[in-house]
Amino acid sequence: MPRSASTAVDKALDLIEAVARADRPQRLGELAQAVGLHRATAYRVLLDLVRRGWVQRAGEHYLPGAAALQVSRAAATRSLGALCRPVLERLAADTGLMVNLQVLEADRSRVIDVVRPARLAMISDLLGEALPVHRFAGALALVAQLPDGARAPYLAVAEAAGHPLGELRADLDRVRDTGFAVERGRNDKVVASVSRAVTTVKGTPLCAVTLVGPDTEFGRQRLPELEKHLAAATAHLAGVLAELAAPDGATTGGGR
Repeated sequence: MPRSASTAVDKALDLIEAVARADRPQRLGELAQAVGLHRATAYRVLLDLVRRGWVQRAGEHYLPGAAALQVSRAAATRSLGALCRPVLERLAADTGLMVNLQVLEADRSRVIDVVRPARLAMISDLLGEALPVHRFAGALALVAQLPDGARAPYLAVAEAAGHPLGELRADLDRVRDTGFAVERGRNDKVVASVSRAVTTVKGTPLCAVTLVGPDTEFGRQRLPELEKHLAAATAHLAGVLAELAAPDGATTGGGR
């Protein structure tokens, strides 16, 4: 169907797809140009999409909304989880720790798969749980890879819980610089975790892999070893996901 004959549904879906495909949060003008609409028309459609939760507005930028993420969650759990499962199992075997896979949602991350060794049965696997950025390493690793303007919904959750935003912003900057988010004692004094995000070549976070276990196993002597295993696992996943996303079978690298 020619663009000029697009229905209202076509316009809405075009904008949802443009927001979802973008490697960074988009402005109104960028989205209008991407789908071939006048700015005023794109703005009116986006207003309805924001109201219905299909698109989320953060300042002057637009991101996928909660409704879009809820629809994609089942697909993400099945396809992304199945793709990553062998890597999670190997990482759990190599480290003896629980491993989980997380993806970003509107204002938290969500655990979509877990491999838990029998010896750690006493530690909750949090499968299916939505985790705030100020309490969990996986959410911290993912949000750290977002542009500053796209972090607002995640910071708002922390602020509402009374967490100091200055401290959280410093944590996010540190994780963005090092690539690793370490959680010891903030959420559970006897459980610790370290997480690393898998990103596109342009830095957009796709998922995070997190090692979880007793705090005593995350000391200074062992943490570098765990980070080495985690870096290898996430680098492998980044390569796999990049190949799947490459057009016409072209190969590309990337992600951390």
